[in-house]
Amino acid sequence: MELVLKTDSVDKLARIITLAKKLNVTVEQRDPAVAEMPSRDELVARILSFNSGTTSSFGDATTW
Repeated sequence: MELVLKTDSVDKLARIITLAKKLNVTVEQRDPAVAEMPSRDELVARILSFNSGTTSSFGDATTW
């Protein structure tokens, strides 16, 4: 079973972790940025629609 807890208070989170350890419950912390990763389809769309807006410093690759 998995339970997700979100808080903006480090103190409250520390209390919850302490209680969980006393109850012999495994605690796994994740970085919020990792949890909000875009889906594969969103990544594909971002890659396909990429436009740097500036000219490449290597010039035009078709002339090579």
